[in-house]
Amino acid sequence: MNKVYCCFPGGKHKALTMSYDDGRTADRRLVSIFNEYGIRGTFHLNSGFLGGNDHVSAEEVKILYAGHEVSCHTVTHPTIARCPLSEVAQEILDDRRALESLTGYPVRGLSYPNGSLSDEIVSLLPGLGIRYSRTVISTQSFALPEDPLRWAATCHHNRGLMELGEQFLGLYKKQYLYLMYVWGHSYEFDAQDNWDLIEGFCRRMGGHEDIWYCTNIEYVDYMDGYKCLRFAADNSFVENPNAQDYYISVNDAPAVCLKAGQITKL
Repeated sequence: MNKVYCCFPGGKHKALTMSYDDGRTADRRLVSIFNEYGIRGTFHLNSGFLGGNDHVSAEEVKILYAGHEVSCHTVTHPTIARCPLSEVAQEILDDRRALESLTGYPVRGLSYPNGSLSDEIVSLLPGLGIRYSRTVISTQSFALPEDPLRWAATCHHNRGLMELGEQFLGLYKKQYLYLMYVWGHSYEFDAQDNWDLIEGFCRRMGGHEDIWYCTNIEYVDYMDGYKCLRFAADNSFVENPNAQDYYISVNDAPAVCLKAGQITKL
């Protein structure tokens, strides 16, 4: 029987994604740095604060975050584990509605405001159209998330970013998939006067052929779609019912592209 491994797009085995909260005006500089080096990520916005003190305006959201992902962070950033579930639901749905009206696409991600969550809130999210949500927990590892609704990052950018980045670049065993996930707040670079940290990281990490640069939802959607692939019992062929191409490794050979809507012999 063929030995089949899932690969990231292009046959890659490493992925990098970024995650930044609150929609502060420092996002403008951060997005510019990301764009310069080909880094991509997700920006979790409180729609109720847009246009307020030190926050980006509603009018600039679509253009500023083009090429990245806009995601929920609730309307007013409450500590939601202390709130009635009905209030939590309203905060998330209203945030989705507002952000979708600005971006023109479904907003399906969330980061927990103040890192606040509970089992009841996690159970509520799929019914609100939320596919993943990031915590404030850091693993200091490159493991894939077991539960995207309790997504723990690799690190906050102030916790060993460059050291972990070098470790990530050195990963070479293609029998594994690796994900580096960095989170933070753009205004922290102003407060700590360390913009050189994130610029140095992006310069070092950008442009590597073995890394997939993705948003949070792109990663989740790709992995969800992989589960929909239909393999023959003996792994001699596979049907890809998805609307996008997928990549697999077969018997450690170079990656095979599974074209959308087609059956591929292996």
